[in-house]
Amino acid sequence: MHITAGIDIGTGAVKTVLFRSEGGANPEWITKRLERIRRRDPLELARQCYDEMLAEAGLSEADVDYVATTGEGENVEFRTGHFYSMTTHARGAIYLEPDTRAAMDVGALHGRAIRVDDRGKVLTYKMTSQCASGSGQFLENIARYLGVALDEVGPLSQEADDPEAVSSICAVLAETDVINMVSRGISTQNILKGIHVSMADRLVKLLKSTKVADGTVLVTGGLANDSGLVATMAERMAVQKMDGLDLTSHPDSIHAGAIGAALWGAFRHQKLSALAA
Repeated sequence: MHITAGIDIGTGAVKTVLFRSEGGANPEWITKRLERIRRRDPLELARQCYDEMLAEAGLSEADVDYVATTGEGENVEFRTGHFYSMTTHARGAIYLEPDTRAAMDVGALHGRAIRVDDRGKVLTYKMTSQCASGSGQFLENIARYLGVALDEVGPLSQEADDPEAVSSICAVLAETDVINMVSRGISTQNILKGIHVSMADRLVKLLKSTKVADGTVLVTGGLANDSGLVATMAERMAVQKMDGLDLTSHPDSIHAGAIGAALWGAFRHQKLSALAA
């Protein structure tokens, strides 16, 4: 029986998971942690989350066979190995939804569409440009300006009755649009829906460019729990006649990168053990 940990350090949060598997097969999820960074040291948070998981599981560091990091986790001192985030999100998506054929990773600084095969192997990917208007950080800034908590954004967006278009070209222009909308008395619901439409159009364009034709598209990353964005993406996919795809999220989508890291860690540990035998 092998124990592996996955640690995903993003721009906005640190996600950690602990798995048990037998020869790298039949992985069993033991526990997980999520900590928003909020100006704290992400490396210290990774250590804290890891220690808390071990304590909850009644394990010591010596019991863990492989600590796999991803995202910005290459500087975690106690890691065993590091994996690229594309491969970890792909593998994590397959674990959460076995029918996944593309992962739509929407994080704090970027959006990324990743087409995968049934084993979680990355076939191709497309990523947003440097402009932040398709990112979680942009949406968080807008929510703060509107005085709305992040967990309220999705439900409020779905209450919109006349969404107001915002610039999809640049985050700065989009924020200027929002300021003008507030001054014109546009409702918060319609502003948020307009922002979701702008973001969804960019993300769906990325997804379409990967040429994924059928199967499940799993939204991962920090915005996977934004029900308004997920619903709007599904609407825009229908407009683009992407009928063979089923867009969905999962309650643990935000942990997809950490899950994938832990599972790839188990696979690598098994291979290394076999070579050493």
